[in-house]
Amino acid sequence: MTTRPTAKDLRHMLAWVVGLVCVLALLATPAQGLTTDRTTAAPNQDGGRNVIGGEPTRITWVGTVEEGEEVTGITLLFPAGCELSDDSYVKVQEMDMSDPQHPLHNERSATIDLTAARLIVELDEPIPAGNLLYVEIYKFCLPPVSGQVIITGTYTDASGASHDLTPSPPIDTIALTSTQRLINDLSEQEWVKAWNSVKFLNIFVNPLWIVASIPSLFFGWLRSLGLVLLGFPLAIPVGLGISFLRMSRFRLLRFVSSIYVNIIRGTPLFLQIYIAFFGLPLLGIKPNDYLLGVLVLAMNSSAYLAEIFRAGIQSIHKGQFEAASSLGMNGVQTMFFVIIPQTVRRVIPTMTSEFILLFKDTSLLAAVGVMEQMMFAKTLVNTAGNMTPYVIAACYYLIVTLPLTRIISVFEKRLAASEGREAPPGDKDKMTKRVGLFKTIAPLSATDSEPLDATTPERHSSA
Repeated sequence: MTTRPTAKDLRHMLAWVVGLVCVLALLATPAQGLTTDRTTAAPNQDGGRNVIGGEPTRITWVGTVEEGEEVTGITLLFPAGCELSDDSYVKVQEMDMSDPQHPLHNERSATIDLTAARLIVELDEPIPAGNLLYVEIYKFCLPPVSGQVIITGTYTDASGASHDLTPSPPIDTIALTSTQRLINDLSEQEWVKAWNSVKFLNIFVNPLWIVASIPSLFFGWLRSLGLVLLGFPLAIPVGLGISFLRMSRFRLLRFVSSIYVNIIRGTPLFLQIYIAFFGLPLLGIKPNDYLLGVLVLAMNSSAYLAEIFRAGIQSIHKGQFEAASSLGMNGVQTMFFVIIPQTVRRVIPTMTSEFILLFKDTSLLAAVGVMEQMMFAKTLVNTAGNMTPYVIAACYYLIVTLPLTRIISVFEKRLAASEGREAPPGDKDKMTKRVGLFKTIAPLSATDSEPLDATTPERHSSA
């Protein structure tokens, strides 16, 4: 009597069949004698790190000869759309891995046949097992479109048999940008060649790198502007609060606020950035770089704004306090509805100067790796070996600083005219602008317990 197989028995039988098929498939698959390790293309974008299709670049293919194998030749197949330049050439190298601690690069002689569709390399001597094979193709153009390029091919072992290569990792390409097209057109202009023949002009105002730097540095300029537009408004209420503490009737509050202001104003911003960016991680605190940069800038600026606000408040004639008191206002109402509005009007020029200095000081964040305008410029200079990106960065800084400087001058003249005083000079250096507040406000009250001297708001920018 036969028994009908159960569902459990059928599942066991199916599992055995699947396992047997997998084993047979593995046994039938030949071992790979040459493994593709990586395939890369050198960036060819002026002012960037992208690979532009249709522009000459360097292709590097690297493979490892597996144990028990020798390789005598290789054929690389390229996708449709690739092109050769007039001066394209191929270099074949072997990395000897017999001593992994000290690998040796050896250039290998070979017969080369290069076209836009494929590369055939026939080595004079085989590459032994364990060593790496480097194939570099110079001045080679990938397809002129955005996408991914995968290189396939075959290799030949010592017995003369041909085997398929594993496909290479994809190479990401972008289409030719309008900026790169303009750079290519300029490079062919005779006046550009004549301009760049002068060494000074070539190094500092190279037209090709001007075109490449303007769009690249624009994003860095926006980041620098964002840092100061977030940090400065944050510093204003903090500075105002510290100024109140500096004028407090309580000696302890005045002492603590004085310590804060003197330490911040007495140490370089560069040092404060280093302490924040390298000290906090030692405590296990790892905030976002941009957030930490904003906080450091705000903390630094708040100390200077505190002195600016204190000087402005104490410059208001005490008769204003008495008049407000006679109208029935208490101290808080007098401060916020009478004194502070007048103070803000008087300190706006100096606050604008502080904003300008803080914007320039964002460049110090490049020292700790924050990608702002100066860091963008530094990256381009390292790529180009040319100083033009720094000159363009200076122009971006001037876009902000020159109009604001003009606004300060106009505002100071109008403020002086409204108060019947002589307008301050229009052209003042950085230190004079810091002291300018004390030329536009009345002398401090004789009853002030902590009078300010003429150098109180002075600040030397580290930029």
